[in-house]
Amino acid sequence: MRSTKPIAWTILAVLTISGSIAWAWAQDPGPGALSADSKAALDRISADSLKGHLSFLASDLLEGRDTPSRGLDIAAEYIAAQYRRAGLEPIGDDGYFQTAEWKVSEPDASSFQFELEVAGKTMRIPKEAITLVAEGPVEVAAVKLVKVGFAPFAEGKVPVEDVEGKALLVPPSEGKDEINPRTIQTRARGLKPALTILIDRTPSAARGLVGGRLIDPEAPAGGFRLRRPGASGSPVLTIHDPKVIAVLDGLKEGEAGTATLRLGPPVERAVKLRNVLGLLRGSDPMLKDTYVLVTAHYDHVGIGQPVKGDAIYNGANDDGSGTVSVVELANALGSLKERPKRSILFMTVWGEEKGLLGSQYYGRHPVVPIDKTIADVNLEQVGRTDSTEGPQVNTASLTGFDFSSVGETFRKAGELEGVKIYKHPRNSDNYFGASDNQALADLGVPAHTLCVAFQYPDYHGAADHWDKVDYTNMARINRVIGRAILMIADSAEVPTWNADNPKAKRYLKAYQDLHAKP
Repeated sequence: MRSTKPIAWTILAVLTISGSIAWAWAQDPGPGALSADSKAALDRISADSLKGHLSFLASDLLEGRDTPSRGLDIAAEYIAAQYRRAGLEPIGDDGYFQTAEWKVSEPDASSFQFELEVAGKTMRIPKEAITLVAEGPVEVAAVKLVKVGFAPFAEGKVPVEDVEGKALLVPPSEGKDEINPRTIQTRARGLKPALTILIDRTPSAARGLVGGRLIDPEAPAGGFRLRRPGASGSPVLTIHDPKVIAVLDGLKEGEAGTATLRLGPPVERAVKLRNVLGLLRGSDPMLKDTYVLVTAHYDHVGIGQPVKGDAIYNGANDDGSGTVSVVELANALGSLKERPKRSILFMTVWGEEKGLLGSQYYGRHPVVPIDKTIADVNLEQVGRTDSTEGPQVNTASLTGFDFSSVGETFRKAGELEGVKIYKHPRNSDNYFGASDNQALADLGVPAHTLCVAFQYPDYHGAADHWDKVDYTNMARINRVIGRAILMIADSAEVPTWNADNPKAKRYLKAYQDLHAKP
């Protein structure tokens, strides 16, 4: 009989080597693969959790999160509370807040006067019964009031000489209570009235005095950075008071009385505008002082023209979905027992809808060094899948997909999660500068925006509600984002701009300037 000892030693050697390989694989599972700890963290991402966050941030209580507004401030406090819950490190000038001390110039309510002389009586109408869009000052003193029919007005058949320099009264279209203010204002502007008066039969839609400008003290020419839409040209006033409307409904077309509107110069007040930041500190002694940013804007457009009685533009998808994704990712990655090698900075910014203002402010006042910031992953419109191009399920696009190596990282992360991350043939490049990644890209940081549906019903509309979001899909997309972030944060290599893409040339130059040795 042959001896079994050599065979036993061979088997033992194979088992030992296999065990070593298995141990090594467990310690370093390879690019994109998840450790048990990372998988458990990403498994915490929940459709129900996302729904819970968004049903609050996109509720009517927050009144559309305009910049500035009480609703925006409530949203900031909520986000900070979630960072606190996730155990993130406060890194702002005021805990989790980075504060911009700006001003807002707005109409002087104390100087407002609106009177109509019609049907032999004077009606003094308070600001609570109207919506007035005007910069101020306004002085329209006892000008003739001209009522036109909606049909001839809409068809462009009202002569300019009948209206120029007068108060133009435009009733709603026959049989409808809704009006399209942009169309009406455009047509009215061509008639050169001193004042345009519209009718809206929804008393609760009255917004009072609307208008003004944000003032950035760091900007040139006095710091004026924003003119609200509709605030230019002659003033536009909408009446919501049923009693006044009843009188106006009874007027015949043509000259029907006089109108007086006065509003003094605008007044200024100080406002605090806050980016909300929380840091997950990295674990590697050499890499923890380098940073990956995860961003979204938490503002929207506020209260606007009512649609079927709804005047609150909640912005559930734009960009409540991106905001709650930042919160959910912070909570998931904050649960890691072994922190990523690099630090991850979670940030939601204000004023995107006013011109990317909050992210630009951060770019001028970074809380972590820009030259140590290796990437920014910005999240925008990641909740709704009902794109105008067809359903967008298990898929998302990255703006500037091939501008840098970040696109390939996301493609790989999506592949591992069974989700297609791709370059949209038209929108990927066209939308690169349309969100808050632009401020970081301008400084040389590889920065992109991930988006599920670039265009969808209710975009910037009153009906962009939280119950229209596909939360199951959003949770899946969040897991792709989380995996890609970990891939970037744990890699020894940093993302790089694509030198072969002419559209990335300016960003590569900015990167080279940023990292040039003195």
